[in-house]
Amino acid sequence: MKSNFIRPERLIVNRRRSKLKESPAVSRMKVRARTVKTPSPSRLALLAVCGIIVVLVWIVFGQTLAHDFVNYDDKTYVYGNSLVDAGLSWHGLTQAFVDTQTGNWHPFTIISHMIDCQLFDLKAGGHHFTNVLLHTIAAVLLFFFFRNATGSGRTSSIWSSAFVTALFAIHPLHVESVAWIAERKDVLSALFFFLTLITYVRYTRARSLGHYLTMSILFVCGLMSKPMLVTTPVILLLLDYWPLQRMPDSKSFWQLIVEKLPLLTLSVASSINTFVLQERSTGSIAQLPFGWRLQNALVSYVTYIWQTIWPADLAVFYPHPENHLALWQVASSAAFLLAITLFVFLFRRTRPYLFVGWLWYLVMLLPVIGIVEVGLQGHADRYTYLPAVGLYLAVTWPIADTATASILRRKIFVASAILVVLLLSACAWKQTTYWRDSETLWKHTLAVTKENDVAHANFGMLLMDRGELDNALSHFQTALDVRSASAHAHYDLSFALIHGDIGNVLARKGRLDEAIGHLLQAIEFQPNYADAHYNLATALFRKGQLDDAIGEYRTTLSIHPNDAGTHANLGNVLVQKGHLREAMQHYENALQLEPDSVLSLNNLAWTLSTTPDDALRNGARAVELAEKANRLSGENNPVFTRTLAAAYAEAGQFEDAIKTARRASEQANAQGVRDLALQIQEDVDLYRRRTPLRDPNLRNER
Repeated sequence: MKSNFIRPERLIVNRRRSKLKESPAVSRMKVRARTVKTPSPSRLALLAVCGIIVVLVWIVFGQTLAHDFVNYDDKTYVYGNSLVDAGLSWHGLTQAFVDTQTGNWHPFTIISHMIDCQLFDLKAGGHHFTNVLLHTIAAVLLFFFFRNATGSGRTSSIWSSAFVTALFAIHPLHVESVAWIAERKDVLSALFFFLTLITYVRYTRARSLGHYLTMSILFVCGLMSKPMLVTTPVILLLLDYWPLQRMPDSKSFWQLIVEKLPLLTLSVASSINTFVLQERSTGSIAQLPFGWRLQNALVSYVTYIWQTIWPADLAVFYPHPENHLALWQVASSAAFLLAITLFVFLFRRTRPYLFVGWLWYLVMLLPVIGIVEVGLQGHADRYTYLPAVGLYLAVTWPIADTATASILRRKIFVASAILVVLLLSACAWKQTTYWRDSETLWKHTLAVTKENDVAHANFGMLLMDRGELDNALSHFQTALDVRSASAHAHYDLSFALIHGDIGNVLARKGRLDEAIGHLLQAIEFQPNYADAHYNLATALFRKGQLDDAIGEYRTTLSIHPNDAGTHANLGNVLVQKGHLREAMQHYENALQLEPDSVLSLNNLAWTLSTTPDDALRNGARAVELAEKANRLSGENNPVFTRTLAAAYAEAGQFEDAIKTARRASEQANAQGVRDLALQIQEDVDLYRRRTPLRDPNLRNER
């Protein structure tokens, strides 16, 4: 009978054979074991990295707390936006989701500006503080994303993540996104983008529906901050390849695409919405020939890489090169991009971070690279804010892998990294100083760019607001000369804006006929240019062409029906024509839109007090309006004080009318306005006879 006993020698042999057969797996297990046993960075190290990042950000960008608004989009987004500067309200919150004044749909960005106005009013320092704070949070989130995604237990991962984060936090190309209040959408969308990535990493490990829904909500919040995040589903797919390694075969690839379909649907919806809004916005999408756009896109991809390496002569606006790019520039750029793409593809298995980083850069830039031309710029620093992270990744991880080979290499890597961060911080700090105010910004832009009509036009607007009309006119004329070099229809809006600015300056200088000519040219280029219609109406009013002025003001209101200034000015012209009832309605409309408009308050109060038409007078309402106008004006304007006296008289309060009229006369004398003081003395005589004042110029003719 055979024994069931197995001899030890047989068992040993079997073990050896088993060991030989399983050696590859055992080797992999040993590698994993070594990885697991690698000492993980302490919490103190993590806090140190975060602390250094925060300090760097505030050293570079903290100076913006003393900076002002700039006259380039800040007015559109904040201090000239009536929805935003009113602060937080239920009406404002609901309107933020339907507002399209800026030509985009980003309600979360609008709401963030509302919160700033609620907290800081229109003090620019507070708005800058929020931008820097959001950028700081975004940078810290980026660090934790890379640390968690690439291996939280590996020391090399934490230092690679720290270096990428430092580059993101202080690179000079990112100054525009942080130091420009109007670019709140960049820093806010970055915060939601990195939260989306962090939540996605957790989802891939827990496979929880809750994590997926949370990630989707964060993604939607990012889209509602800036639509540029439409490429996020593709970025998640790249992360599946590396570092998450969820793509071992083609079957899993298609499963991962199906997993992203809900997110892709959101991206498509956001893209369509953005395109429609930009198309409706006057001149926002004005297509250059496709060949020009493609050439510029290829060169811009390379330009951004060069600016990442050598961030010199950065500007807020770079003119579009149109068809002036040399063939060698376009060809060499295309060849360079193709070569890098082929290189990273060939090494995608051994160096997957090169593949992921490069495609991150290419894909995230695609919506703003200029294939679909939005605006007049050739490229813009702000567009690199998130795409450049891919470049930092593609450069940092290969160097870090090489550095781990020896202690000497690690020391060289650390020293070089510190030096790079310090140099970039110094450059970024200097670049931030150019955002101090509008004058500094545009002078720098003109110094580092050529034939920049946008810079000349905006500098001219600044000078015009200061009253330096001759200098402003010179810059506007230079802008017109630059733009006239290209007669392409793409620049109709630009021509309209410049002609409108020239017309505005000429009108202020009293050269009304020349002003009207330029304003008519502006309207010819852009029939729906509301400011040109408004300024044309004002010039016609000053020339005494009242009917034409009324027509232009009505056209302005057909384009912007909620413009309080247009309602008020139309009311003034209608008063001159004797159409008092209609004029008063426009004053009321103006006050509904701007309740603290002192001129509208005064003009309506004067009409209600002094018109000879008994059916239109209302003493009680006039007193209410006139008292508010005086309070808002500091009670030291003799014109407004005279109106209050007339309102008291119409309301039958003659003692108050006499006392107030005397005060108005004293104010007029103190300010050297003798004729007005004499008129007010005549008013006092009327009030002593208990007779209200009547203005013969306010007769109602219909």
